[in-house]
Amino acid sequence: MTDTDSPTVAACQMTVADLDVDANLDAIRERVADLPSDVDAALFPEYALTGFVADERIRAAALHRDGEALSRLSDLAGATDCALLVGFAERDTDAAVATNSTEDADDIESSYYNAVAYLDPDGETTVYRKRHLWANEREVLEPGRERVTVETPAGTTGLLTCYDLNFVDESAALAGPDVDALFVVGAWPAAHTQNWKLLLRARALDGVRWVVGAGRTGEKAVGDSTEYAGRSRVVRPDGSVQAGLNRGERDLVAELDPAVLAECREFIPVFDDTHG
Repeated sequence: MTDTDSPTVAACQMTVADLDVDANLDAIRERVADLPSDVDAALFPEYALTGFVADERIRAAALHRDGEALSRLSDLAGATDCALLVGFAERDTDAAVATNSTEDADDIESSYYNAVAYLDPDGETTVYRKRHLWANEREVLEPGRERVTVETPAGTTGLLTCYDLNFVDESAALAGPDVDALFVVGAWPAAHTQNWKLLLRARALDGVRWVVGAGRTGEKAVGDSTEYAGRSRVVRPDGSVQAGLNRGERDLVAELDPAVLAECREFIPVFDDTHG
């Protein structure tokens, strides 16, 4: 990112239809179409494309990263010149096939992950798998292993998902003078809204960087009656909230001024400290 760039991002706060990929895909496409033309990157919540339930049904709904649904979103990013960050349940058969090359792929057990795809307008897709699974996710999914940064209109950006926010070591591993932002997707329970809001601010201040958090809102469509917090946020590098939403299904559009990042890092020079 050059000093003259001032990217605009959108945290697209939405309800999610659990296990209904087609409905969610249509909703995402409609929301992107309605965004201002100057939005450079749009973030959608955790599991925005597939929803989530903690049983075998999520495996039936899970998507391959190179499948049709993600391909459509990649085409949408290209057509609108707007990068997209979208959460989904991922099915990965490739690794299993590679180690069981004599068996039919349909007979090989797949691995399943809580994933988020960053799709840029040039057709490149980067996937991050949530490293810290929450509660009953552990019953049907595997944790991711890799930390991921990606080049976005906001500069070099780390990707996190929901409960990852609670782990300071994740924040520290993605902190440095070359990391300008964190993009976070979440489906935080409304009962613990204050934790979501606090952690977004803390992670911004930890690395003196922008944090954009896109939260799920509404109620769970399948299974239990969980209410989601919403409360999408854009947090400045000094930990103060630049803009935020309540629980409405709305788009939070904000500009990430690089001059603000430079000023905050001059005032809080954590990367210039040579002690330790």
